[in-house]
Amino acid sequence: MAASTITELADKAIADKGYTHADTLVSTEWLAEHIGDPDIRLIESDEDVLLYDTGHIPGAQKVDWHEDLNDTVMRDYISQEQFEKLLRSKGIDETTTVIFYGDKNNWWATYAYWVFKLFGFNNAKILDGGRIKWDLEGREMTTDVPKFPATSFKAQPRNDERIRAFFNQVREHAAAGKRLVDVRSPDEFSGVKTHMADYPQEGTLRGGHIKGARSVPWARAANADGTFKTADELRAIYETEQGLKKDDDVVAYCRIGERSSHTWFVLTELLGYEKVRNYDGSWTEWGNAVRAPIEKGGPT
Repeated sequence: MAASTITELADKAIADKGYTHADTLVSTEWLAEHIGDPDIRLIESDEDVLLYDTGHIPGAQKVDWHEDLNDTVMRDYISQEQFEKLLRSKGIDETTTVIFYGDKNNWWATYAYWVFKLFGFNNAKILDGGRIKWDLEGREMTTDVPKFPATSFKAQPRNDERIRAFFNQVREHAAAGKRLVDVRSPDEFSGVKTHMADYPQEGTLRGGHIKGARSVPWARAANADGTFKTADELRAIYETEQGLKKDDDVVAYCRIGERSSHTWFVLTELLGYEKVRNYDGSWTEWGNAVRAPIEKGGPT
């Protein structure tokens, strides 16, 4: 089949899902036809930081969510200077299209995407289905690590206020009765557990959820093959079930902001919500904060 035909089919496959910003996704078919495009940089970001070394999509570079995106001393993200250095080293500049993908329904890929957005880097997309779908389709993997010429990329200052929420802002948000989406598991939401199933306890003192939050586990937005559900299916979850509206002021949270970045992507990019912020302090901060009000009990 001619490349142009496959590209048209891939574009149609994404467009048919009805997203507000369909250009924030590419399909595996589209990517297979564009591997090697000099204007594209593939970035793999996984929960399992060793997974990349076992095999990855040809041309992909690794971004370690912990070492590359987080400040190793301060509980914060990297600085403008560090972000600039990272992108230069990956051969990325303002003309480059960055396509993120990863394991577990693109969980950490959307996290990396969100961090790039903090710095105003908008020429970014997610591979629909990520590693799961690419692997299920039997597509090529390699252990070769590519190298690209360094760029002279100039980073913008980090704009935290636009898509990021902080503790005091979330406290005011909750007190005002505005929309909060807790994307953790039902057991974490209810307070039965203070951590994800099959994961270690990571220091949270109290279980429960922020007062007024709605429980919508993040992975409900994904299909078995890692792809995102259609816009109609997503609206059924967030709007029909939970009563969210496109013009709502929404804060999403989880444990450290990683799962909620996936929900942020769904609401902002796929459904076109205009004001969604990710509370990356999330339950690690809130569950340990003195006098931060919590609720316990099952999802509502």
